[in-house]
Amino acid sequence: MAEKGKANPNTIVTLKAKTVCEGQFRNLTYIRSLDPVIVDEPPHLLGEDTAPNPSEALMAALGACLAVGVHANATARGIKLTKLELHIEGDINVTAVWGTGDLDDDKPLGFTAIRVKFDLETVDPMSESEKDALLQHAKKWSPVANTMTRPVALDCALI
Repeated sequence: MAEKGKANPNTIVTLKAKTVCEGQFRNLTYIRSLDPVIVDEPPHLLGEDTAPNPSEALMAALGACLAVGVHANATARGIKLTKLELHIEGDINVTAVWGTGDLDDDKPLGFTAIRVKFDLETVDPMSESEKDALLQHAKKWSPVANTMTRPVALDCALI
């Protein structure tokens, strides 16, 4: 896969998903031919609490992307992992409640901070700086982390 990327550095892949509102705030997102990803809201946000909410799903996507990056790079470097756990927490103000609550134009929407702590163990000993270099490399090249840390074009339109 690495050689394919080096041979075709300008390749763009278009990913697709379809989200269907099932009722109240529960949504099903269909990706490829997989079972749907379910997203809901907790009771304090008027949901039925049947699944992660959208912001929690975003943290899950970030965690999974970083974990894949660490694992792939460890494997490529001959590092055998025995444990890889990511503990993720994020700070978010939800008082605007989808544009129906506190609508101060100066309110920062979305996460204002996300912290990821890695619990990483290997077969062969690694220094803390070597482990950190592996994590920072994964962060630098993570598509999800990059989407979260730089502007991205978002177009919303009717079909």
